[in-house]
Amino acid sequence: MCLLALQYKTARDAPVLVAQNREERYDRPSQPPRIQSGRPRVVCGIDRKAGGTWFGVNQHGMFVAVANRPKRCVPAEPRSRGLLCRELLGTRTATDAAELAVKELETGRYDGASYICADADAAIVVYGGDIVDAVTLKPGLHLITNGNVNDRSDPRQEFVRRLLTLQRLDSSVAFLAVASRTFSRKPDARGKRGVVIVGNERGTVSSSLLSLADRSQNSVYQYAAGSPGDNPYDDISALLRQVLSTDR
Repeated sequence: MCLLALQYKTARDAPVLVAQNREERYDRPSQPPRIQSGRPRVVCGIDRKAGGTWFGVNQHGMFVAVANRPKRCVPAEPRSRGLLCRELLGTRTATDAAELAVKELETGRYDGASYICADADAAIVVYGGDIVDAVTLKPGLHLITNGNVNDRSDPRQEFVRRLLTLQRLDSSVAFLAVASRTFSRKPDARGKRGVVIVGNERGTVSSSLLSLADRSQNSVYQYAAGSPGDNPYDDISALLRQVLSTDR
């Protein structure tokens, strides 16, 4: 599972702003974000069990993430959803990535998933549950968990939306500051009003904050290796800027 917020084309200096908490089994090994080999250049973390990723950016300034989604008819040996996420990062645009996602998900080889693809020109969510569908996002704040994007009946989405909109998110600095506080919010003594998930076997295992700015040298990538409620966000923007400056 994951919790993801995408602010698209409403900040004055960055068309793509993202915050994501990854929720997984604690014993599932993963590698923190680094620049991967091959072209296009990509910065992403790697799931060491299946070799895929859950969140990444390529040299063309395109971002892709994957979230789980319910699906009734699951193949006996499904292909890794994270591997498809890595393959989508090999395309040039968000539109290309969404088209590839639809084509792949229609094969029925995957467990339920939603893919979020965004760049300066388009933002698209591809649903790969019982029905495969693509939804183009308009400028604004969008949230997704393991269901539909902007599901007003999802209390978790609505809680995070309220927290994120307490201030005007009209710049990348404002978004990153508010998102870092929101996505690191731990449950209270009653186990309520938290964003970070704490469970016995699974919960929030990492968190990412991303700003794809108009100028690549101003783009920001921050990553918490572990629950952001207990671990700081490390600034790995140098990796992101190196990828975005490829061939320039």
